[in-house]
Amino acid sequence: MSDLQQRLQQAGVHTLLVQFTDVHGCAKGKLVPLAHLGEVLRSGAGFAGPSIWGTGLPRSGPRSEYYARGDAGTAQPLPWMPGVARIVGDGYVDGQPFDACPRQVLQRALARLAARGWTLRIGIEPEFFLLRRGAAGTWLPADDRDRLDKPSYDLKSLPRQLGFLHALHQALAAAGLDVLQLDHEDAHGQYEVNFAFDEALRSCDHLMLFKLAAHHLAEERGMVFSMMPKPFADQPGSGLHFHVSLWAGERCVFDPETPGANLSRFGRQFVAGVLAHAGALCALAAPTVNSYKRLTVGESLSGTTWAPAYVAQGPNNRTALVRTLPGRFEWRLPDASANPYLATAALVAAGLDGIERELDPGADCTDDLFDWPLKRIREHGIALLPQSLAQAVDALQADAVVCAALGDTLAGEFMRLKRAEWSGYARHVSAWELERYAAAF
Repeated sequence: MSDLQQRLQQAGVHTLLVQFTDVHGCAKGKLVPLAHLGEVLRSGAGFAGPSIWGTGLPRSGPRSEYYARGDAGTAQPLPWMPGVARIVGDGYVDGQPFDACPRQVLQRALARLAARGWTLRIGIEPEFFLLRRGAAGTWLPADDRDRLDKPSYDLKSLPRQLGFLHALHQALAAAGLDVLQLDHEDAHGQYEVNFAFDEALRSCDHLMLFKLAAHHLAEERGMVFSMMPKPFADQPGSGLHFHVSLWAGERCVFDPETPGANLSRFGRQFVAGVLAHAGALCALAAPTVNSYKRLTVGESLSGTTWAPAYVAQGPNNRTALVRTLPGRFEWRLPDASANPYLATAALVAAGLDGIERELDPGADCTDDLFDWPLKRIREHGIALLPQSLAQAVDALQADAVVCAALGDTLAGEFMRLKRAEWSGYARHVSAWELERYAAAF
């Protein structure tokens, strides 16, 4: 018996949840008895490849089988599922690492950093909604008393979800995550949990663990945990902000050389790459039709959307795409529906391109861009992010750097699926259209 198997057995584990992530950022997997841990580590748990979104695998032959090969370092008992331990799987096909496995895509990107002696650390800040179905089938905040016009940090509604939030904290802490804070966000039924930053691959694994826990614990309480970017038109949406820093051993590569600056020369070049590839990054970081209901500037019930629409950077500027801070930056583009592995891999590719080409991010923007009229934005040469999923996919297709980071298979599958999503949305006749036009002409 291996040391890992013995440790898990002593922890009361009898079953493995072998989990991988599909192209949409959804957790997938199967249950495997602990006795078969060795097989999971050697060859992986098997799945029908074409049944998984984004693989593009055939329905017959050796390449029709997808294997999630367990990463032993991720094996962790799940406190909310007694007797079960999650182990994260990397995709393998025909005995080789699968080029379209999102986790493998990220590992390829991180290998480029490792070749320079660098590691990427990210802190991911998930925002989410707790919802329920109304009598008419509409979606509503789970707490029907959560009605403040400006609900950020509300200490009336927050305690009403203390049971869920405390259970989530306990579950994540027991699974090894350092939970820093939990708060009510700026929309009705919206919350945020922050856990400590870590090496990029581990941070993405942690986010998927968080989603598994939150779905389970919300369902137990008759609620729906939602990472839909913008469920309510008149309120802010859910971001998935990334706090990003680059390290050489224990030295932060982004620490500034100049007193009073936020970022080093490499840090500014990395940010410049993120700005230069913002359109293509949008497809990965805001990957749904609904994402572009969030990426607009305008009034909401609470006064602002808090979502960037303009390609700019500035010190502690939450109205810019990139908010720079001492030794790190906050990438404010991603929303809660983003696949963390793909968004991070694309971010690395963009940042490295900025470093390799020694790009300049331009002057720091310190103004409130949400107050600027569009004419002034244009006069300052500030680009606008794509305003639809279709535009974002077009930008991705035109971006050789980001497409290369994804690889031919995954880039092709991602664009095919997203164009189909946009087409389905464009052809759908909504209640808004019927109300506006049915009797109008």
